[in-house]
Amino acid sequence: MCGITGIFAFNLVGKFNMINLAAATMILENRGPDFQDIYSDQYVGLGHRRLSIIDTSAAANQPMWDETKRYCIIFNGEIFNFQELRKELEAKGTVFSTHSDTEVLLKLYIREKEKCLSKLNGFFAFCIYDKEEQTFFIARDRYGIKPLLYLLDEDKFLFASEMKSILSYGIEKEFDYTSLHIYLQLNYIPAPRTIFKKVKKLLPGHFLKVHNRKLTVERYYSIEIHQVLSKMDYTSAKEKLKQLLDASVQRRLISDVPLGAFLSGGIDSSVVTALASKYKPDLHTFSIGFKDEKFFDETEYAKLVANHYKTNHTVFSLTNQDLYAHVHSILDYIDEPFADSSAINVYILSKETRKHATVALSGDGADELLAGYNKHSAFYRIINSGWKENVVGSLLPLWRLLPKSRSNPFANKARQLQRFAEGMKLSAKDRYWRWAGFAKENQALELFSETSRQHFIQSEYDSFKSELLNTIPDKETVNNILLTDLQFVLPNDMLTKVDLMSMANGLEVRVPFLDYEVVNFISSLPDEYKINTDLRKRILQDAYREILPAQLYNRPKKGFEVPLLKWFKKEMKSLIQDDLLSEKLIKDQNIFNYSEIEKLKKNLYSSNPEDIHARIWGLIVFQWWWKKYS
Repeated sequence: MCGITGIFAFNLVGKFNMINLAAATMILENRGPDFQDIYSDQYVGLGHRRLSIIDTSAAANQPMWDETKRYCIIFNGEIFNFQELRKELEAKGTVFSTHSDTEVLLKLYIREKEKCLSKLNGFFAFCIYDKEEQTFFIARDRYGIKPLLYLLDEDKFLFASEMKSILSYGIEKEFDYTSLHIYLQLNYIPAPRTIFKKVKKLLPGHFLKVHNRKLTVERYYSIEIHQVLSKMDYTSAKEKLKQLLDASVQRRLISDVPLGAFLSGGIDSSVVTALASKYKPDLHTFSIGFKDEKFFDETEYAKLVANHYKTNHTVFSLTNQDLYAHVHSILDYIDEPFADSSAINVYILSKETRKHATVALSGDGADELLAGYNKHSAFYRIINSGWKENVVGSLLPLWRLLPKSRSNPFANKARQLQRFAEGMKLSAKDRYWRWAGFAKENQALELFSETSRQHFIQSEYDSFKSELLNTIPDKETVNNILLTDLQFVLPNDMLTKVDLMSMANGLEVRVPFLDYEVVNFISSLPDEYKINTDLRKRILQDAYREILPAQLYNRPKKGFEVPLLKWFKKEMKSLIQDDLLSEKLIKDQNIFNYSEIEKLKKNLYSSNPEDIHARIWGLIVFQWWWKKYS
């Protein structure tokens, strides 16, 4: 796991930017604290920060060249089947000088070019420079576990693992108002867009080539949208899933540094822990507990699993003040507006885990694959609606009258019922979009100042939104929703959060549920194997029912709501009122309409805040970012 960056200068103007290569590499230090090196020639520069995981010797440092000095690689990620690939290459006469997966990837590319991507089982973003042909080949893993940003203009091509590295080259920062409009709804910006017009994110499952000043982007992997569903019976499907997950976990235990597992007490991380402990008897597991929010504290369930499998278990028990103490560090690390507040938990869990291990397994991806969220139950109920759902829909005027907040059970239920009833009246695509965000389209646009509105292009927004939702037909199935989650929410929100917060602390997080063999298999299963009226993640829960503690079953999914509302009313009140959302800053900035900001602030401190706290957090993150990077 590492940080990478590079530049291909097309002329003397572009070549001038190469003086920033060392700074662009150094700023990725958190991602790779163990070693730094750069390569540069007349028009090409490559920078690498290393987090040593496999073959920690100096021989495996990067940039790495083949023996002919024609090909050079910089690589962020892990190839978990590199030993099998190495044996195949050795059988064909390839000679290796290290024990690293980096060299295997380089030699595999030299032999098979872009066809090598279909053979890789792992997560990655890498660049291979062909010095003879003067080309860059850059690829990103199938599901977007590892990030890759790039910029192309008439003078140069730049790429990096993080936006802050791109910015280190001194680029022109042309603001993207379509991206801002989307951010104000979702609290993140989906690929390939970024907050700047010229900077793009390489989409998951894609590669790009740079040659003769031209850029081409191609897709090498996709989950079929109109696939034929498997006819495998339920019992056989459970056994197949168990085989694939077992193999996936086993592959992800390879490491030359200390390795552990996140253990939340939920089904997903418990399954990963159960499987990992079979092959690693000394497995170290880590949980985060919440002293002030006992309703969300699941550490007792985590301890049950840890005791059952005799893991070396560590609980990090935190107060709300402990959480708040890290907020400024997190805001400082975010280099593009990203406001999933659960990133605070992931940051602290990663920071504490890094004191004991360099690699951690997690259960991420299972909810998107297997219908684990509340919204999936809501979609299922609408798709299979009966009299109960129709009654809830007909009572929409009542739900609108009731006070709504996430801070108490009654008000939260009223909030959920209103969202469900409103969703029933929308088309499939509009329902998905509404439930994906915290604000409606018109609410986001109302936040724009007159100047911002002049820059906003409605047709551009509509086109991008249509692309994001192209996997949802007029009459959706649960599998349509899950496929959209895998391509939209998972890489842009969930995986971005884990990558950012773990890499901020030099921790590698591996996700067994996102092994491509597991994903392809689960995606081929019919809806009813994943969800019914009573059970989400049905096949996963049933497959492991006999080996997990019974107490894990038949209890609601809790997650954890970061106590934003409490902070906004106390610790962060001055930051909101007198600084980031003050009338002076908003008017001087001229991005937002202060009268709408003022309404949000009044709602925030009212008895009926609804989802305002999430929208305020999105604005705080944006403003902090704007003050630092604009």
